[in-house]
Amino acid sequence: MKDIDCDFRLIRRSAFDPTALRSTGGTICVELVRNLELSGTRIIELPVRHYPRQYGRSQFFRIRSLAVTLFQLFQVLMRLVLAPAILGFSSGAAGPREAFSRRSLVFILLCVTFLSFLAYSRSLTLPFISDDYVQLQLSRDFGPSSGWRALAHDALYRCRATSIILTYWIDQGLGTNPLYYRLASLLLHIVNSLLVFALGSWRVVGWRVSALAACFFAVSQRHSEAVIWFAAVPELLVFLFSLLSFLFWVSWLENPRGTVYGAAVLTYLLALISKESAVAVVPLCALAVLCHPGRPFKRLLAIAPFALVAVGYFGMIFLARDSHLHFHDGTFSLQAPFLEVLARSMGGLLWVWGLVALVLFSTTLLRPWPPLVPISLVWMIVTLLPYSFLTYMPRVPSRHTYWASAGLALIVASGFVAFRQRAAISNRRWLILAMAAIILVHQFVYLWTVLHRRYTFRAEPTEQLLKVARETARPIYANCFPYSTVIAQYAIQIGIDGSSKPGFEVGPDAAKHADARDFCNSIVEGTRY
Repeated sequence: MKDIDCDFRLIRRSAFDPTALRSTGGTICVELVRNLELSGTRIIELPVRHYPRQYGRSQFFRIRSLAVTLFQLFQVLMRLVLAPAILGFSSGAAGPREAFSRRSLVFILLCVTFLSFLAYSRSLTLPFISDDYVQLQLSRDFGPSSGWRALAHDALYRCRATSIILTYWIDQGLGTNPLYYRLASLLLHIVNSLLVFALGSWRVVGWRVSALAACFFAVSQRHSEAVIWFAAVPELLVFLFSLLSFLFWVSWLENPRGTVYGAAVLTYLLALISKESAVAVVPLCALAVLCHPGRPFKRLLAIAPFALVAVGYFGMIFLARDSHLHFHDGTFSLQAPFLEVLARSMGGLLWVWGLVALVLFSTTLLRPWPPLVPISLVWMIVTLLPYSFLTYMPRVPSRHTYWASAGLALIVASGFVAFRQRAAISNRRWLILAMAAIILVHQFVYLWTVLHRRYTFRAEPTEQLLKVARETARPIYANCFPYSTVIAQYAIQIGIDGSSKPGFEVGPDAAKHADARDFCNSIVEGTRY
């Protein structure tokens, strides 16, 4: 068959006119076109609007023409890029697809990064908040290599070694500008959100659900304290290393290799020196084995090293309980009502979008629930349990829900996929984008307004203290300060330059001074003397 060179540039916009075709094969192109029409092949043409020229000048850059062009480009972007990447379907005949192309992968990475910055960008302007100064001082005490021996003997802070060393590196390299520390937390959060996306490699999750879960995890306000409050950076690091360990474990289950198993063990050890909650990796690894399609129960024996290390880790903490701060400051107790705390924390974490997803599963034809839903609930319980023995609150604080929020994100993403299926069946796909917009706006607005105000008020006492300390070298007296006097001393020590720094006193005697100040507010109330 000889090559046919058909020039279709002379086709009219209103109709397909074969007589306008020019070809080297004579009437071959005309016959080709007729055969295409008889076979039912459709020729899709985008409408093009032309405007008459005036004064011999091109009208391409007229506002109306440019607006139409941008709208058409947006339609193409929605149909060919956004819909396949986010919603899992395309306008063509390909239908739903689980495997992500390289283009979709890059899009998800950029989307997660952009959403994270958009959600937490306003918090970058916040100053240090209370315990941030303690974190800085600990890094100066234990961060240098000369302080590692003392760190290893400290029963509490050796379990937070990674965060202390990270803080020391930032302090030595960039100084004490709060912006650098908040950026470090935000970058860790972005990496963690991408690790949630990497959960798509786990068969029970899949890439479509993990992509949506990563987007929700990136903007969720439930764990905002872990991202905004730099003193909570151990939560980000324990999540980072624990999830890496879990992903390596899942990869080893699919294809047992010694290097992958070794990577799982190494990252697990790094997680243990990031926070005590890393012991939750052990039951999660067991959960992965139970959920594996091949049911390789004999591989449960491979969890034994993880479990033995966890037992020894807890034993070292328990044996050092006499010198362990949290055994004496009322932070937690083994006799705490952990079941009540766990139930309250699960309810608070599921509200509101987790509950919406569960209700959606209960009212649709998806009976029984998708397997990922109970698995995600177990994930949340396992990762909340180490924090449920606290005694100073009836529920787990926001910063401690960071790891469990990954399970919440999987539930919300599964619910969104189910909602998408219902909307597609009823031919109301616009509802999908509307629901996504509602979720995002809800998270953004709450973060930018309510939570930002709370964090601003929490930072206010130390900011007022530093303002006064910069104006006087005399001792500062307070009739109300909501935090420990240690925090006040560290704030003055770190936040004030020079060798002459004022002292700080609070209590009944300090309140008797004529110039005693009130550093409390409606958010952070303290004892007034």
